[in-house]
Amino acid sequence: MNTLEEWTAAVCLDLGLDPGSADVGEVLDLARDVAHGVARPAAPLTAYLVGVAVGRGQPLPEAAGQIRELAAGWRRSDGDEDSSDRA
Repeated sequence: MNTLEEWTAAVCLDLGLDPGSADVGEVLDLARDVAHGVARPAAPLTAYLVGVAVGRGQPLPEAAGQIRELAAGWRRSDGDEDSSDRA
């Protein structure tokens, strides 16, 4: 078991979640696409927001795909890659 698997199992145990329900690949792919297409600080925020949507019943593949499309079409200003001052 690698560090990511151990961490995922520990977090799931602590939060009372089924580790089998954690689609690590889907979440990491989404975070990568958002980090590269929008801004790095947007990746964890997006993962959280997609998690909220999934918690409200939206299937993860559907939510992630929808946001991946949004990120792919996102136009970022030059030099805005690490900006976290958007409100």
